[in-house]
Amino acid sequence: MNPALTQFGDQMSHLTGVRAIMKDIIETLRAGQGQSFINLSAGNPVILPEVEQLWRDCTADLLASAEYGEVVCRYGSSQGYEPLIEAVLVDFNQRYGLNLTERNILITPGSQSLYFFAANAFGGYTADGQLREIVLPLSPDYTGYGGVSLYPEALRAYKPTLDIDVAAHSFKYRPDFSQLEITDRTGFVLFSRPCNPTGNVLTNDEVHRIADLAAPHNVPVFVDSAYAPPYPALNFTEMTPIFRDNMVHCLSLSKAGLPGERIGIALGDESIIQILQSFQTNLCIHSSRYGQAIAARAIASGALAHLSETVIRPYYQNKFAVLADSLDRHMPGDVPWYLHRGEGAIFAWLWFDQLPVTDRELYQQLKQYGVIVVPGDPFFPGLQEDWSHTRQCIRISLTAADGEIDQAIQHLASVVTALYQPSLTAVGA
Repeated sequence: MNPALTQFGDQMSHLTGVRAIMKDIIETLRAGQGQSFINLSAGNPVILPEVEQLWRDCTADLLASAEYGEVVCRYGSSQGYEPLIEAVLVDFNQRYGLNLTERNILITPGSQSLYFFAANAFGGYTADGQLREIVLPLSPDYTGYGGVSLYPEALRAYKPTLDIDVAAHSFKYRPDFSQLEITDRTGFVLFSRPCNPTGNVLTNDEVHRIADLAAPHNVPVFVDSAYAPPYPALNFTEMTPIFRDNMVHCLSLSKAGLPGERIGIALGDESIIQILQSFQTNLCIHSSRYGQAIAARAIASGALAHLSETVIRPYYQNKFAVLADSLDRHMPGDVPWYLHRGEGAIFAWLWFDQLPVTDRELYQQLKQYGVIVVPGDPFFPGLQEDWSHTRQCIRISLTAADGEIDQAIQHLASVVTALYQPSLTAVGA
């Protein structure tokens, strides 16, 4: 069949951002039977034994409990499973000195669905035809933001400033507050902290400045905290979640070892939460109650926060150190390569200034060496100006074995040296 699609159907039937690249990566891995690939593209978290055991223990406890039938054999509240709501509220109120109530929380089927709800409740066209923009204050950011709105023209990202340490081959993106605009035309603001793909952590001052710009216009600020404390606590630098009246704190348990159960958590003003809850009720009723039930046990016991700090964070922080060391040892010093400061998340972000080819071409050349990375250009959704920098970056997953990371960087160094050699020779001449 070839059924006719609506405008919305046509839009949603196409893959966006990294999902389109992942299709090529999966086909490459399938076609390369017999060829050994070092896959540095994965977004799946590593299955850490201690974390897997936590979820096994919580599952066993649920199976043995009298509430099992009520959890899996009954519909529940669209707001979420009550014991999980209570566990999160108690933890956050005690941990951060808050006064959140059950009116300030919503459990969703993963945080991606939460951003879809928000993008189409607060972004897009109003009843009188005015476009409300979805503002991404710091580009690059999570590629998934590119596919959440029914109206792609609503997405607007802002080019950052670059804080570069040439001698150390490192850099950091910072919001450009001289350009950032949040006005009455803004529907809501969205950014990740720590950031996928770069590992960037906006400072407290930067977060407050963004919230201050949004407050006079009654614009909500959504903070994607999929890598933030208290779980999975994948921040490598000191940071504390910030809570303000116009902010919505968005958690995910995916990188805390539970991606298969799709659990997102929104904490914020009750009027915003109520709108999101109604959207969810109409779309999918509620999130998986099985996943919520085992998550409630892990959070209420304190085990999830403890493992996040003592197992999950150290694992990936060490992986970043391995990568940084490999880059220092293998990459040519006269090539303008820069590693974004590793402040959190499970990825590293590399920028090659004046790269002689595009990031997509570099991706293809690395595949010939059996190394798979992710080109950087899908991580600039909503950026409306042409910027060569968007075609000079790659994302590297920190999920491979130490030896594989080192070998992959050796191959990367060979490819990059060959690419830059003509220009370096011309400069030397």
